[in-house]
Amino acid sequence: MEYMIPLAGLALAHFVAAASPGPAFIVALRESVARDRRAGVASAVGIALGSFLWALLVVLGVGLLLQQAGWLYGTLRVLGGLYLIYLGVSLWRGAARPLALPRAGGGAPASALRSLRLGLLTQLVNPKAAVFFGSIFLTFLPPDLPLWVILIVLGNIFAVEFLWYLAVALMFSTGRVRRAYTGARLWIDRLAGGCLAALGLKLVLSER
Repeated sequence: MEYMIPLAGLALAHFVAAASPGPAFIVALRESVARDRRAGVASAVGIALGSFLWALLVVLGVGLLLQQAGWLYGTLRVLGGLYLIYLGVSLWRGAARPLALPRAGGGAPASALRSLRLGLLTQLVNPKAAVFFGSIFLTFLPPDLPLWVILIVLGNIFAVEFLWYLAVALMFSTGRVRRAYTGARLWIDRLAGGCLAALGLKLVLSER
């Protein structure tokens, strides 16, 4: 009972952060609308798994290490930013290529695995996630938590991320949305690519 209010506060803060537009949102949205629902759901699983792994690393003390070791955090930040820039440039350059949209539910397993890997990497390349989880853990959770509370926290982080991006996948993989995307794909992909590249550049240039 004593942990219910801190856990609720942590879940709310995490949901607000997860729902904020960022690289993961752009990736989940585009996988859903440009490929199919299966790809969107797979990317949601990957994003949620990435957040779960960052939270687990924070529990193990890596978040504190990143805060204390500036050079390590800076290295990961630059590498993550360069990866997002690469994704953005690739998306921009590929915007003009013809695209045959698969039928809903007809994606191949390999495509779903690719989307899962893309979502996972997009979430893992941002070391700010470790700092974020470290901050909200310190804000909402008391020290010396029992193991069962830690497991609930980690499970809740995965669930919040997955359910949010699952909603994104279901919303943007409908036939009407995907048909609209086909007609405006060039500008939508270039906008998405530009946003990813800008977020990557911001990550590279930021100090924290």
